[in-house]
Amino acid sequence: MVCNRCIIVVTEIFQKLGISPLVVELGMVILPHPISSQKRETVKSILESYGFELIDDKRKRIIEQIRIAVIEWVRYMDHTPKINLSDYVQDKCHHDYSFLSKLFSEINGITIEKYAIAQKIERVKELLVYDELSISEIADLLHYSSSAHLSTQFKNITGISPSQFKQLKRRKLTALDKI
Repeated sequence: MVCNRCIIVVTEIFQKLGISPLVVELGMVILPHPISSQKRETVKSILESYGFELIDDKRKRIIEQIRIAVIEWVRYMDHTPKINLSDYVQDKCHHDYSFLSKLFSEINGITIEKYAIAQKIERVKELLVYDELSISEIADLLHYSSSAHLSTQFKNITGISPSQFKQLKRRKLTALDKI
């Protein structure tokens, strides 16, 4: 789950099956008691039909926690004081960052930092599409050291500058769960 709408959909899925979750957060559902294997398979099937995945493997759960932490770090960094990525991920996942980094790279074939950059560039694209902020304001909002740094990173990832992206008629955004 990567957004509040995901939380709403997952909550409704469980409630329609007569299950009242104690907690539904990004990437996590806590139930008051275990469910039968038959009901579990039903939940799994319905979740998959909506594009969600039921994750039982401990390593995959940690990877999902990392992904969610990175998405939160990028999405809400304009509302929080500047905190570095490694500290944020470590705090959210309750594991040593070196362990998390190694596991994430091993499973995904990409570092947490590169994943975070991809998420930030997608956020930049979104803000450019809204066309309410200048590139300099976006750089400040997303804690880039300068608009030049943002522009260089954007061009390295997308192949075009932020200004060129802004001028495109069809601007392609990528769903967060596809990054």
